[in-house]
Amino acid sequence: MIDAAVRAVANGEVVGLPTDTVYGVGVDPFNVDAVARLFELKGRPEFKPIGVLAATTSQAREIGFISDEVAVLADRHWPGALTLVVAARVVMAEWVGDVQTRTIGVRVPDHPSTLELLKVTGPLAVTSANVSGGAETMNDDEARAVFGDKVAVYLEGSAPGGQASTVVDATGAHLVVLRQGPVEI
Repeated sequence: MIDAAVRAVANGEVVGLPTDTVYGVGVDPFNVDAVARLFELKGRPEFKPIGVLAATTSQAREIGFISDEVAVLADRHWPGALTLVVAARVVMAEWVGDVQTRTIGVRVPDHPSTLELLKVTGPLAVTSANVSGGAETMNDDEARAVFGDKVAVYLEGSAPGGQASTVVDATGAHLVVLRQGPVEI
């Protein structure tokens, strides 16, 4: 199943993947057409950027500036349910991260099959597997019921956390919690 998901990502298709928080859908963050396809699939407004999942802190540092101070926080909570908004290191497709502020939300999820996928594909632009504003899905069956064959491959599995990640803006002098989730900051 991982091989099929890797091929789908390489072909610019949307894949479904379980995380430790909620079930997600993702694409290659550098492929403009794939990102547009993801936004269209979800009916997500273009002004609402999405974040990126990475396999390791090292991989996350390739796409965002993670200071040594912020790395301490990442080391404590990654893999896990903490998304860090940091200054972007690379330019990705529009709507991945915030073009205006040149920031990106990055997270290392705590789910073995998704980490295995990310190790092969590299970082993926990922958002919850639901129609924008709808109830989040918790497993591949629920996501399939929402999106059907519009998603090329669904990795089997469920999201044991059941709650979206904590999002922390780490771009300023002080950490700012943008969304409270399972990780208390």
